[in-house]
Amino acid sequence: MTERLTLYSYWRSSAAYRVRIGLNLKGLPYETVPVHLVRNGGEQHLPDYARANPQKLVPILEHGQRQLRQSLAILEYLDEVWPTPPLLPATARERQRVRALAQLVACDIHPLNNLRVMRFFEHEWNVPQSERDVWMKHWMIEGLEAFETLLADHPSTAEFCDGHAPTLADCCLVPQVYNARRFGVDMAPFPTIRRIEAACLALPAFDAARPERQPDAPAAQPASAARA
Repeated sequence: MTERLTLYSYWRSSAAYRVRIGLNLKGLPYETVPVHLVRNGGEQHLPDYARANPQKLVPILEHGQRQLRQSLAILEYLDEVWPTPPLLPATARERQRVRALAQLVACDIHPLNNLRVMRFFEHEWNVPQSERDVWMKHWMIEGLEAFETLLADHPSTAEFCDGHAPTLADCCLVPQVYNARRFGVDMAPFPTIRRIEAACLALPAFDAARPERQPDAPAAQPASAARA
């Protein structure tokens, strides 16, 4: 019997979104424990959670007694423990390409737009919301431009980032596109990304992982909460 999987998650965290996609693609049932990143200063700062993850970030995936951190490391763990269907291609060259695309999002775009960065800008430097929005859009657009260009080195018949099945790269791309749309980035210049996003969201594993389908997603948000 598979040990229980528990995901500590926030509905709109793109890192948690990646892991939800991976769990769903593997067909693995899991329990969600919400960690609200905004309420009362952020539940990720509470002592119990901070002990579990000293970085005070989501997600954490518990597999039995093991606590797993960092979304890309979690996804590769899932791929090693449950290798079917694979999240990484068969050859070393293809695996490198998929990891490079995934890290472009997770290591280069996402950290510059993370909630804690935006809070630092707001609370420590008093950066106005309009200027924070410019910052976020700049780094999202620059990263997506690179991603779109890198996709061109693969056959145009590929449905997903690397062929005819979703990989680690797709698990990272879809949440980033969600964030880009949320902050008003014009996606028209990225036709390949938009095509791949549509192919992914047509799959039940991606559809079920959408932020608005999570148990902690508010049914209706006040305008003041829209950027939380």
